Amino acid sequence: MAPMRFPVVLFDLDGTVIDSGAIILASMRHAATTVLGREFPEERLMAAVGGPGLEAQMEALDPERVDELVRVYREHNEPLHDTLSCCLGMEDVLVRLKEEGRRLGIVTAKRRSTVELAFARLPIGHFFETVVGGDETERHKPDPQPLQLALERLGAPAEDAVYVGDSPFDIRAAKAGGLHAVAVTWGRIHRRERLEREEPDAVVDTAEELLAAL
Repeated sequence: MAPMRFPVVLFDLDGTVIDSGAIILASMRHAATTVLGREFPEERLMAAVGGPGLEAQMEALDPERVDELVRVYREHNEPLHDTLSCCLGMEDVLVRLKEEGRRLGIVTAKRRSTVELAFARLPIGHFFETVVGGDETERHKPDPQPLQLALERLGAPAEDAVYVGDSPFDIRAAKAGGLHAVAVTWGRIHRRERLEREEPDAVVDTAEELLAAL
């Protein structure tokens, strides 16, 4: 029996495993209009999603009102987790990978407490041996430190691992950390062209294509 290509598969969460792009956009719009009294183009609101974290996203809108923007965003966003669903086909992907004996983890910009909101709605938390939240490391994607923490917890080398994500920050973090990088397009947060510019090892459009890449 041939050895599996990637014994360790790490996933981003938003837009990769859970279909959360719509609630992120809604809460970004709500925070911007409530706090700043302004409307921003969707592309600007979502440009930093999946990267260094919510504070950095809000700093890009108004560096003087970051704390207020974050508070209003979270008040709006957290109840919306009750409406979440998994991205199409991802539950089947997780089942299949576990059956194959892969070790799975989540590395996300979300705080751990917000990850637990998602897992309370979607019973997928048991698939993952480790979860690294955005509040657990000093540095954040595109820095590889969160991925390195996940690998440290799993006792696994980077060359055995792949990181699957939907943002350019995910691809950069994977490459900087020596992991294989797979970009998914179904998150609808970042355009395919933006992902392709980062030169991931693979770009996939469906869950079936993702399994083939792993």
